[in-house]
Amino acid sequence: MSKYRVIRWFAYAIEIFVLFILQETPGLIPSIGGARPILVIPAVLSVAMFEPEIPAMLFGLFGGLLIDFGLGGMLGFHAMLLAAVCFGISLVCANLVRTNFLTAMIVVVLTGAAVTLLDWACFYVLPGYRDALYALTAHYLFIYLYTAAVMPVAYYFTRALALQIRSKEE
Repeated sequence: MSKYRVIRWFAYAIEIFVLFILQETPGLIPSIGGARPILVIPAVLSVAMFEPEIPAMLFGLFGGLLIDFGLGGMLGFHAMLLAAVCFGISLVCANLVRTNFLTAMIVVVLTGAAVTLLDWACFYVLPGYRDALYALTAHYLFIYLYTAAVMPVAYYFTRALALQIRSKEE
């Protein structure tokens, strides 16, 4: 394993951890509709676009564990979900599609919706809460839209990081 690959992976881990700290700092990011973005999701999805399957899956696992710690939900739910999603994204981006901004936005729109809906279904619908639809429209929808709006910043930062360090690797 090359020295630059380790540096790149360390930089990704620092990026994800810093975004987690920013996401969890009260009052730092303004809330819209009572919801704040989950900054870690666009970061791990962006990393998955530029890395092979296994490292992408591990970064998804790391980001998912941070989200589980921050949101206080069931430990491991987001970790397993993001690990599987990042593995799939990495596989698709390596073999089927070209990695660019449009692809990144499509990925965050589709996977963000899937993660949000699964989160809502597992924590509101399955336990049988009466106002599950209200929670979806009044809270989860704003989280989803706010998180998708952050994707351009996460994508371009991760892309610059990946291309800059990868150019020194060759």
